[in-house]
Amino acid sequence: MDDVAVGPLDLAARVDDALAVQALAFGLSDDEIAVRRHIVLRHLGCRGARALGATTPAGRLIGFVYGMPNDRAYWWSTVVEPYLCSQGLDHWLDDSFVITELHVHPAYQNHGIGRTLITAITDDAAEPRSILSAIDTESPARGLYRSLGYQDIARRVLFPSAPTPYAVMGAPLPLQRR
Repeated sequence: MDDVAVGPLDLAARVDDALAVQALAFGLSDDEIAVRRHIVLRHLGCRGARALGATTPAGRLIGFVYGMPNDRAYWWSTVVEPYLCSQGLDHWLDDSFVITELHVHPAYQNHGIGRTLITAITDDAAEPRSILSAIDTESPARGLYRSLGYQDIARRVLFPSAPTPYAVMGAPLPLQRR
């Protein structure tokens, strides 16, 4: 994948390309894509939100990541806070950079693109730690996160619109480079 370039992404301009990647990687329906489009565009207005993309030489977007400094007032934080509080770990919600989405087109997975995207975006974070949520099953994504130093800080987290539980994972920054 030497020909794939990772760099800043104008996610607002390429939101449909990004959601097409997410739909393939995450199995989203057209209705779910429409809902997520509004969410992504709303997130881009948050303080410190930024995105990176992975593109082919022809300019095709084949992966992306975006995130922002966490704020306890954000919806995601209000959902996960009780789970973290029950473990005495709600301090993870402060001074953390949240990985909101990370997706790589299935044809380009397992080539280090996801690792490059997440490490590049967190390398520029001013916060001392990063948090994210992932479906609470053993998966290549969770394996990637663990290899970077993320650990489960809450399990069986139920989001109102999700049919499956999630795990909240956190890691000190900078991420481990294995």
